[in-house]
Formats: sequence, C-alpha cells, structure tokens
Amino acid sequence: MSAPTPSKSSPASIRILLVDDNQHGLVARKTVLEELGYLITPASGAQEALEHFSSGAYDLVITDYKMPKMNGKELIERMRKQTPTIPVILLSGFIDALGLDEKSTGADVVIQKSANEVAHLVRSVKRLLTRKPPKKPAGVEQPPAIAARARKQSV
Repeated sequence: MSAPTPSKSSPASIRILLVDDNQHGLVARKTVLEELGYLITPASGAQEALEHFSSGAYDLVITDYKMPKMNGKELIERMRKQTPTIPVILLSGFIDALGLDEKSTGADVVIQKSANEVAHLVRSVKRLLTRKPPKKPAGVEQPPAIAARARKQSV
C-alpha cells in the first residue's frame, strides 16, 4: 500500500518560516513542527529570514521577538510590507515585561515562552492555517495555502 499523496491543505504542503537566533529553540520548534508534517525553513536571524521570505512562498511565519540587529516586531513590519496577509506567530519570554500583544507587534498570535509553549504553538499554527482567509484589499496576495483552501471551499 502506498502512502497517500498530500493534498494542498495537508501539513506536508504547508511551508513555515521559523526564525530564532537561539539554536536550541530553533531546533526544538523545528522538530516539533516537522513531526506534525509541516515543511520548515529555519532562519537563525531576521536578515536570513528576510532573504528566505523574499525568495519563497510561505504559508506562516513563526518568529522570536528578541534577536540582534532586528527584533521580531521589526521583522513582522518588513514582511507585512511584502505580504500583508501572511499569518505570523511571535514568541517571547518578555511578553509581560515589554507589553507585547497582537496589536503592538502586528502578529496574529503572541505566545509566551514557557512550559506550555509547545501546546500553544501547535494549537495556534493549526488555527491560523485553517481560519477563513481575511477579506483582502484589492491587489494583495494571500499566502498560497490559504488562497488554495478558499478556492476549494468556494467550489
């Protein structure tokens, strides 16, 4: 019996850009998400993330907040200029201390780094990738997986 071919909405067709300057955190989150079947592109900093983002199509971005040279909020602002509807999850151990939330960062979800982080991350990834696409302004591209699901649902 052969393995099923992934459909456009299966995890194996979903591309996630994962950004963290901490190698241990990057590897741990990458491993968890790959075990769920997602295609993960790791980036060890904001500049590397922007290079990947400019040269590929991603369905979701997960980024750390505190990184050298450019923080997660600045990275989100730059990515949103290129793809305004890209879903973004921001991770930080400093949410309360810095007053980080969805409104102040531009992220769709802000997650506190903690013992419960993995459960929150997995739940948020699934929710963002299966939500109905927002009504997009004219001329704005939607992430590929979300656009494909919208087309499939309207048939």
